[in-house]
Amino acid sequence: MRTPKHIGIIPDGNRRWAETNKMVKEKGYEYGIDPGLALFRLCKESGIKELTYYGFTKDNTKRPTEQRIAFTNACINAVNVLSKEEAELLVIGDSESAMFPEELQKYTTRQIFGNGGIKVNFLVNYGWEWDLNNIKSDDSSHKNITNSIKSFDVARIDLIIRWGGRRRLSGFLPVQSIYSDFYVLDDYWPDFNPGHFYNALKWYNDQDVTLGG
Repeated sequence: MRTPKHIGIIPDGNRRWAETNKMVKEKGYEYGIDPGLALFRLCKESGIKELTYYGFTKDNTKRPTEQRIAFTNACINAVNVLSKEEAELLVIGDSESAMFPEELQKYTTRQIFGNGGIKVNFLVNYGWEWDLNNIKSDDSSHKNITNSIKSFDVARIDLIIRWGGRRRLSGFLPVQSIYSDFYVLDDYWPDFNPGHFYNALKWYNDQDVTLGG
């Protein structure tokens, strides 16, 4: 079976899940932490080399205050949970902004926990324009665009999995996702189960990968 080296995760549907379960919207974010850990462990068992989670974007911070606080706390808790696993953990986002949680500043350089092994990237207060801001078309020194972006330490993504039914990338790592296969689940992220992951791997195995060739 052909296994992707790098998987990107867009864990959408938290607010809709909360409403479906008769909760206020912001309550849904805390229910996305356990699925994130379960997925990490499945990826590690399956030999995935790199995993990137979409935490929240700079645009997301425009949401109502109670939601912003809730998803920020969920990201802090999720990163802290992952820091107790064997992983090489990096948080990427606009860390100079007031919207970036102080608790995650120490993770803005890659930290190795235990024996490491699998790279885990967590996008927090991330924006695609912020990521590409260093690129200048008239600067001949930037011949390799990958070296010029702020997310340069993140490899090309083979497979992106999105929960919640939306068929869009929502600004997710535009350089690394340029040739990614894109698998969408209608189930909401808090309803994650291992079958989602294994079905995505099976689907990926059946794709014709040419990278434009």
